[in-house]
This record gives sequence, C-alpha cells and structure tokens, in this order.
Amino acid sequence: MGTIDMDEALILPGSTVLCAVSGGADSVCLLHMLSRRGDISLRAAHFNHRLRGEESDRDEQFVRELCREWSIPLTVGSGDVKAYAKAEKRSIEEAGRILRYNFLFETAEREGCHLIATAHNADDNLETLLLNLTRGSGLQGLTGVPPRQGMLIRPLLSTTRKEIETYLRTYGLSHVEDSSNRDETYSRNKMRRRVLPLLEELNPSLRKNSADTIRYLRADNDYLNAQAAALTAQARTGPEGVSIDASLIAQAPDPIAIRAVRQLLSMTAQGSTDCTAAHLEGLAALCRSGGPSTLLDLPHGVTARREYDRLILTTRKEGPPLWAAFSPVEGDNPVPGTGWVVVVAGKPWPGLVVRPRRTGDAIPLPNGHTRSLKKLFIDRKIPRLSRDTIPIVADHEGVIAVAGLGSNTEHPRHGRIVIKVREDTKNECE
Repeated sequence: MGTIDMDEALILPGSTVLCAVSGGADSVCLLHMLSRRGDISLRAAHFNHRLRGEESDRDEQFVRELCREWSIPLTVGSGDVKAYAKAEKRSIEEAGRILRYNFLFETAEREGCHLIATAHNADDNLETLLLNLTRGSGLQGLTGVPPRQGMLIRPLLSTTRKEIETYLRTYGLSHVEDSSNRDETYSRNKMRRRVLPLLEELNPSLRKNSADTIRYLRADNDYLNAQAAALTAQARTGPEGVSIDASLIAQAPDPIAIRAVRQLLSMTAQGSTDCTAAHLEGLAALCRSGGPSTLLDLPHGVTARREYDRLILTTRKEGPPLWAAFSPVEGDNPVPGTGWVVVVAGKPWPGLVVRPRRTGDAIPLPNGHTRSLKKLFIDRKIPRLSRDTIPIVADHEGVIAVAGLGSNTEHPRHGRIVIKVREDTKNECE
C-alpha cells in the first residue's frame, strides 16, 4: 500500500531538481517522493495564476507552509493570465501554460537546476491521447505526454491518480483542491469527469491498456523521428536561416518528410513546433514542387521559400535593400552591408551611381542580344531575396557593371569601373 514506482532513471544522482508544486495531490506526492531521495538536491517552484482570487492565494500559502515544514527551498512567481490571454489572443489554458513554463525555466536557470519535474500522471496521459484523438491527430499526438523533453521530466507518468491518492493517505499528506477542476467548460475536465467513467464501464482495464498502447505508439514515433533527424542533420544554418536540399525531403516517405519539416521549423522558430498539419503538408509540398522560387508563410513569423534546389526557412522578412543608392568617389567604394567594393578609376562623372537593381535593367551579350538582369540572375540561380543586395553601377546611358556578372563592354566608360570582392568577405560573395 502506498508504494509508487517513480521513474528513477530520469534523475541521475547528484542532480539539482526543481519540482513544480501547485499544492494539488499529484504535485504534493511528487515533492514528497523526491524529498526522500538523499542523492539529489531539491528545490520547489509555485506559480500563482491569479485566476481564482482568494483560492489562488490559499494554494500559494499552502505550498509556502509545506516547503517550510519540509525544509525545501521555494521560489514563488505569479502572472496575470487573463490579461496575457487577451493580449495574445490565446485560451486561458494555453496562456496559463505558457506563463507557468516560462517561470519554471527562468527559475531553473537562475537556481542552477539540471531538471524540472512536473507531476503529470498516467490519467493525464490518457486524457491527452483522447483529447488529441477527438480533435484529430497524427501519430505524434497519440503518444501522449513524453516522459522527458530536454530538462523537463515527468517521473509519475506511469502512475495512476488512484495510486497517488493511496500514497497520500498512507503517508498522511494533505493537499489542496482546485475548484476549477470541476468546471466542465474546460475540455479536459469534461473528459475526466464524464467520458472516462463511461469508457471504464466498457473496460475496467482502460488505464493499463492505454498506457501500453501509448508506449507502443511512442516507440514507433521515436523511430520515425530518428529517421527524420538523420535527414535534417544535413541542413545548414546561416545568417539567412535554415536551409536543406529540397530533394532530401521530396524523396522521403510522407511519415518521415512531415517529421523532417517539423524539425526544420523547430530549428528556425527557437524550438517551437506549434503548427497545423496543413502547414507541415504545405512545407513538404514546397519541396516537391517544380517552382524555382515559391514562398510559404508559417507560424512564429517564419517564412519558407524554395530557392531552386534548396528549401530555406527564415524569420527575416522581405524588405528594402540593406543599403541605399550613393554616388561613388574616386578609388575604392565599399558597398554597405555587402562584401563588394566598387572601384572608380579617375574622377567620377555626373550621373554615376551605385544602386540596387531596377525594373528594366539589362546589359548586352557578346552575341549582340540584350538580356535583362532578372533573367541573368535566374540563369545564374541567384536567390530572389539576394538579388536586391547586388550592387549595380550605372549612369544616364545605362548599366555599366553588375557585381558578380561583370561589365557592360558596350558602355563607353566600362573600363573605368571594377566591382571586386573585399578580401575579408571572399567566401560570402564568390
């Protein structure tokens, strides 16, 4: 009676663990179990969501007294969840989760903690699976709550709520009840209070069987994620964002391609993968399309584009050139924000300008034909977002020289203009 098999493998001896404590049964159970481990350093954290008035303050005071009694260092934080939800246009549940986890991670970093432990249990896992199933989900959403995500761990994930209640009775541990857990306007509460009892009437072994199912699904999902990770390991990260050979994703089976683009989005959006199936399918389709230059807007300000044979994800928006047109002087004229230098031999003449490209710019070819710079850039496979950063030297008689493409030999003064690469940026411009 009162024995719980906590996942000890998640916590190595010598670790400093920050335990999230709401004051409810699950978190009190977890805090007590962690406090009995003599080979770790334990701290606690409580976040007051300020949603239930005096009851929220009661919970905070309970946790303060509990940690004082057990001699566990405690950090308390709070936030205006309603105001945040309104400002960010999010649900109360989502806003509370974001503020709470921000607080936990900030506290863990400040206190030098290796791990953050939360008290999610087997019932929470089953509820998550069923909620995702009712909303519509792929395999990822049917694997429940992961036991570990980076420094975030959930040691009670295989423990049922009934086992937790038995543990508290055995050790005579008190806790507080959150009245909002009875509010069935929240989907999770409705699932917990109405749906699960009906399902257990059909099969009393529901919780055990679902735990096994989640474990099997997670193993399958982990394998597919590993295959996708091997693919995205070939991505490159640079100033413009994350890029990868689009054919790698285009040729991958759908289950791996979708996971790969999710991982790429996570790399670009600082770890966030909050997007819809339509976004992921759109990204995969972008890799399989024949269009040489196509854009797709994604959550978190991310833009995906196809630049010939590469998929590029970036948070940098299209905008004006990094530099403005200017009149050059005699000698070297470095072009701001680029690796190019315009060299003018002798005194400049009226109308001479260094500028970004303009519609209609063209230069003659050796065969006597004239070709637009736009078509020349396409021929050279110069990315569309890079074209406005390429310096053009021109005067009233037309284009004289183009960085990377050379001079217009038909222009009477072409011999007086050279555009060269700065020595310290050769790799960027060549």
